[in-house]
Amino acid sequence: MSTNTLIIGAGGVGNVVAFKCAMNAETFGNITLASRTVSKCDEIAANVKEKTGVQIATAQVDADSVPELVDLIMKTDADIVINVALPYQDLTIMDACTQCGVDYLDTANYEHPDEAKFEYKEQWARNEQFKKADIMGLLGSGFDPGATNVFCAYAQKHYFDEIHTIDILDCNAGDHGYPFATNFNPEINLREVSAKGRYWEEGKWIETEPMEIMQVWDYPEVGPKDSYLLYHEEMESLVKHIKGLKRIRFFMTFGASYLKHMEVLQNVGMLGIEPVEHKGQQIIPIEFLKTLLPDPASLGPRTKGKTNIGIFAKGIKDGKPQTIYIYQVKDHEECYAEVMSQGVSYTTGVPAMIGAKLMLEGVWQGTGVFNMEEMDPDPFMEEMMTQGLPWQVLELGAHEDLRVDD
Repeated sequence: MSTNTLIIGAGGVGNVVAFKCAMNAETFGNITLASRTVSKCDEIAANVKEKTGVQIATAQVDADSVPELVDLIMKTDADIVINVALPYQDLTIMDACTQCGVDYLDTANYEHPDEAKFEYKEQWARNEQFKKADIMGLLGSGFDPGATNVFCAYAQKHYFDEIHTIDILDCNAGDHGYPFATNFNPEINLREVSAKGRYWEEGKWIETEPMEIMQVWDYPEVGPKDSYLLYHEEMESLVKHIKGLKRIRFFMTFGASYLKHMEVLQNVGMLGIEPVEHKGQQIIPIEFLKTLLPDPASLGPRTKGKTNIGIFAKGIKDGKPQTIYIYQVKDHEECYAEVMSQGVSYTTGVPAMIGAKLMLEGVWQGTGVFNMEEMDPDPFMEEMMTQGLPWQVLELGAHEDLRVDD
């Protein structure tokens, strides 16, 4: 009996997921790519057919509409729904999956379109709903969140008795040639970066001003980069599941041009999420800005350089201090050559495919809603090695650090 896979979302990540599912067609079977704009799906499908020889179907759907989603899931007879649409649409897609009794996977936690909140509360609240439907929901199967959660679980399983501190490090050293552009949905990216920072220490959350804390970390194959503390959603689940944890932080690199543009845009109100009146019409500034910026999906052929994403963890093993760095480096040009996409979309899309593959193959099973670190990390780590995201473990001395500044 053939498997039916439904992918919702036809942006940069949706493109990667479609390609990688087609490259693993023995698992994913009949693949349908759906979006509000079916022409985007058709373009991706044509590229997938040309490069892989696999034909995927396309469909139009409004992911804000549960009835439309239910209708599409039933028509495609989907065995799994891979949600790479906007985070605003997580809840409607989850509700449609429970109505249809179909497994669900996404790459980013739910965000309310009118509030700059990044939290799992609304999705975790659907745990009983998923259990009653006897289905599995896997949250945050991208890279960060996603692979970074699995790195933490892998470290906990193989390298530590207790992990005391984790720094999640996200470095994108790619250059697309524009003075200012975002590597994924501009609205989501700018809301995330301009929000207050937060990290968890000794059982409580500590809030910081946006971009207030900067450290220089030395990234293998990239070099030293200014890295800024942000709040990132995977920390919310990791504090629940990593035993012995005393502190967790998230750092992301930004270049001077990006930061200057963001500062100016913020100062003039262009990052606002509240409606303003313009020539008799209500517009949301950040949505208008999105229309002016380059489409992230268009950055693929322009982007050169590498990404380096990983976790720097310290703790105890057999009563002795232990420090490790688990990381993955990816070249933007290699990504484009393989799936016609830049590295940020690639490093998100491939883990989405891997998570779905493990679910379809019955390697990762369960009823209810799960975060990535709750699953056995070993099969996911093995798949990363063969699906285009080879990783490395750097074992450091008890007092060694990747920090350049003190």
